[in-house]
Amino acid sequence: MLASPDKAPVLEMHHISKRFDATQALDDVSLTLYPGEVHALLGENGAGKSTLIKIMTGIHQPDAGEIVLDGQPVQIANAMQAQRLGIAAIYQEPMIFPDLSVAENIFIGHAERTPFVNWGRIVREAEAILGRLDVKLDVRMPARGLTLAAQQAVEIAKAISLQVRVLIMDEPTASLSAHEVEQLFRLVDALRRQGVAILFISHRLDEVFAIADRVTVFRDGRWISTRLRSEVTPEGAIRDMVGREIGDFFAKTPAAQRGESLLSVRGLSKRGVFSDISFDVHRGEVLGFAGLVGARRTDVGLALFGIEPADSGEIVFEGRPCTIRSPEQAMRLGIAYVSEDRRQLGLSLPQSITANITLPLLRRYAAAFGLLDFKAEEQTAERYKQQLAIRAPNVQVEVGKLSGGNQQKVMLAKWLNTAPKLLILDEPTRGIDVGAKAEVHHIINALAQQGIGIIMISSDLPEVLGMSDRVLVMREGRQMGVFDRAQATQERIMAAAIGGAIPDSPAPRADGEGMA
Repeated sequence: MLASPDKAPVLEMHHISKRFDATQALDDVSLTLYPGEVHALLGENGAGKSTLIKIMTGIHQPDAGEIVLDGQPVQIANAMQAQRLGIAAIYQEPMIFPDLSVAENIFIGHAERTPFVNWGRIVREAEAILGRLDVKLDVRMPARGLTLAAQQAVEIAKAISLQVRVLIMDEPTASLSAHEVEQLFRLVDALRRQGVAILFISHRLDEVFAIADRVTVFRDGRWISTRLRSEVTPEGAIRDMVGREIGDFFAKTPAAQRGESLLSVRGLSKRGVFSDISFDVHRGEVLGFAGLVGARRTDVGLALFGIEPADSGEIVFEGRPCTIRSPEQAMRLGIAYVSEDRRQLGLSLPQSITANITLPLLRRYAAAFGLLDFKAEEQTAERYKQQLAIRAPNVQVEVGKLSGGNQQKVMLAKWLNTAPKLLILDEPTRGIDVGAKAEVHHIINALAQQGIGIIMISSDLPEVLGMSDRVLVMREGRQMGVFDRAQATQERIMAAAIGGAIPDSPAPRADGEGMA
């Protein structure tokens, strides 16, 4: 392990082990955090990162090993004790109380304990914290209606409201735009200057190399390496994480020849949400949707799937005009939608892989007297388990026990089982590791090669640029342009997304069919 000169560590984890039934989640791992450093922790899903931070925050107790805080051994019995010790965490999935206000969520559990709550002070302090993040939210509003990005901002504000000495950030940027990531990094720099030790977990290697001082890699529950950032390369970090070489993450093969038009959208609008959206999707094509958080890309996807139908506009599918008012109508046409929020909207975590994959088409598996043909269900699930390389002992395993990457594959299988002609993928690699991300990209590429039209909504700009045949850019509910693959550069996409002048780029054609 590397030492940080002239500083005593604030938190040390020595030889930590933890087992869950037959799974050895952590096996003799160690980690040291110093004041004023950003320490990145890398590893595939299932590498033990989440287990370690849950031990650090008192959610789990280690089977073996020692935790040392300021040179003194401590036992962190629960989350409240961790907070009192100055240890706070922001988890990958926001932990929001939907019926409480934004301000209540920020201060829940540690507001002043007096006979009367000083609501005015709580509101002012919540607004001040969000102001430091440059996040504009009504702190009096219930958290239920917040987007994932806004929920993440509330989680960050909650951690900041504690006088933290150790801040654990588990995928804090997964739902943030590039602009919001920059704002977050400025805050991280400020916390670093104040002497806060930050454990930063991200699957986005560019973020790690932009902000980390040291980098630790876990693999299969074991410590692999700890190095100064200057001594780490992306290729070396990936090799440590996955135990093998991964060449091109974005394995999209450009369509050799554009297929016939599958979906044609003209003037699609929803009052107060988005307006005048026009584009085409061809068979075998990946159309990327790019834009900052708040661009309303997801709302267009929800409209096409009938969850939040559009108010006006024309949709032509396979040459026939159609009106999509419900998911059932969309599925009958051959449209499937993979949600960005797999835990809340995409999967039933307590149920098995089999139950999740067959859920949209239960009628297909009906046997005599309305009972389900479990054998047929299992055969379907087993086929997708093999096809998508879902790593699980069997198809009866609860989906909630799988890693994020394998959960994502189950969600893909669930909708591929409907035999879609058009697949809408909303943040298809959000919160999954680099190895699983590469596998999902290969799956997307294979589906396009089979002639399936794909709309891919992603906040990961390199992913959009690498995987798309064309890129549609949105800003605040308006379409800013459609770029062919050869014309789509990071500078042009970002300029369009923020409403600036597009460098060396002509105006988009009125029909939305690309940039001339």
